[in-house]
Amino acid sequence: MSPRRPRGQRGLTLLELLVAFAIMALSLGMLYRAMGGSARSVADVDRYQRAVVLAQSLLSLRDTVPEQGWNQSGESGGYQWQIASAPFATDVKGPNIPQLHEVSILITWSDGTRTRSFEVSTLRPQRRPPEPGRN
Repeated sequence: MSPRRPRGQRGLTLLELLVAFAIMALSLGMLYRAMGGSARSVADVDRYQRAVVLAQSLLSLRDTVPEQGWNQSGESGGYQWQIASAPFATDVKGPNIPQLHEVSILITWSDGTRTRSFEVSTLRPQRRPPEPGRN
């Protein structure tokens, strides 16, 4: 009889298991980080979009600006807003051409530990004074 040869090793060694677990842990960590970043990005975009909608709704409050200007501030749904206007100089003059005002709306909100802001500016005509003899 000839001595038996040991057959090939069956199963995994401890070193192979440790390497497999390390690779799996790195992969899961990267996947978790990618998914967490996507969720934060979606929340950031949602807050930014709400700020844009708020600015648009505030701007739609008035089609014209009073002669003394438009200065207002307030808070709505966790957003602080501020509206300010200033006369805008143009070279166009005439009896039927109203003075323009640059209207700026600043929206700020807190995003955890950071403060975010969004600003939009546009031009609006000055409200015409009532014509004499008309009510």
